[in-house]
Amino acid sequence: MPPFAFPTRPQSGFPLTRLPPDMTDAPDVAVIVVAAGSGSRLGRDMPKAFVDVGGRPMLERALESVFGMREAAQVIVVAPDAQLPVAQQIAVKAAAGGEVPDVVAGGATRQDSVRLGLAALREDIGIVLVHDAARALTPSAQFDAVVDAVRAGAAGVVPGLDVVDTIKRIDSEGRIVGTVDRSDLSAVQTPQGFPRRILEEANADASATATDDAAIVAAAGYTVRVIAGDPLAFKITTAWDLRRAHLQLRDWSDATPKVGTGFDVHSFDDNAELWLAGLHWPGEQGLSGHSDGDAGSHAICDALLAAAGLGDVGSVFGTSDPRFSDAHGEVFLREVVRLVRLAGFRVGNVSLQLVGNRPKIDPRRTEAENLLSGILEAPVSVSATTTDGLGFAGRGEGVAAIATALLVPLTRGRPDLSWES
Repeated sequence: MPPFAFPTRPQSGFPLTRLPPDMTDAPDVAVIVVAAGSGSRLGRDMPKAFVDVGGRPMLERALESVFGMREAAQVIVVAPDAQLPVAQQIAVKAAAGGEVPDVVAGGATRQDSVRLGLAALREDIGIVLVHDAARALTPSAQFDAVVDAVRAGAAGVVPGLDVVDTIKRIDSEGRIVGTVDRSDLSAVQTPQGFPRRILEEANADASATATDDAAIVAAAGYTVRVIAGDPLAFKITTAWDLRRAHLQLRDWSDATPKVGTGFDVHSFDDNAELWLAGLHWPGEQGLSGHSDGDAGSHAICDALLAAAGLGDVGSVFGTSDPRFSDAHGEVFLREVVRLVRLAGFRVGNVSLQLVGNRPKIDPRRTEAENLLSGILEAPVSVSATTTDGLGFAGRGEGVAAIATALLVPLTRGRPDLSWES
């Protein structure tokens, strides 16, 4: 994989320095979905983006992935002029009561269509992703990864897959004249992401027609980097590609919610401050631990990871990594939510029960529920109990926490199966 490749599956020990943006802010990300192509190679009597894929138009499938992104975005659909009313109907349905995408007419070439999409950007948009509607099964996590890479400072970001087939160079008569070194090759996909200023500048100056936006930005003198792509982001171009998409959707039809349970316990420590259920408890005896000892947050993490089949806190983050010394539960929770989304799920709801004589949870129960619900973007209920003097908790030696988490598949029953070998 080329340099600057962000991980697409859980890896222990990668940095957790950046938290998702405030979801209450106006979006500064836009996704231009290009759906203006004729799709002649598909052999249908309609533009490709409106062909049925598993019971719904290809464009609707593509928009599902966009609306599954971690953060809100302005969505712009570029469609053939004759199909604008149909595209508008599809956009309304895909929005499912949320903000409806802007639908604009496309141009004679893909490059023209992208320029028309750029003209519809809101003033406060800073990051632009361009996506082909024909890559209708692209996981939402791939959009998130591209946004993250642009936020990290890249001038252009393209998802790509290693080329696994041997590539031969041939002449006009089909004779092999050489073998291409595939170690330097990458099969690139969409969405491709750029700072708005760079993409607009590159398109304004571009004179030649290019097959993708990365080529235009690279021609303008900027460095475009490749991150890990996803096999599910294949482009539906031929009848066989369409058959492949139908088969994949059939495999997804039995996707079911997942349930996980987590348990954690920490002893009291006179030299530590108390952090529990994501809250700081001034004046209370703290809990021991390599991080902040927040048994409640750690139990939730274990429940979420268990439901997604991703292991537990110890296996994902380690138990002695110096970077996590005194790290608060919120850091772990946000990263676990990201991993869960990469696995193809979102949090449905979480129940957390704290077991111990102190602190008294009830006065701050609502505060804890609101904080945790905001982090997980899902309802969280918090309860507390004692053990009537029995066991370590009853003797006042520490606090235990039990969590149960429900995960539901992203994008209406479509899990991300790209990790399967």
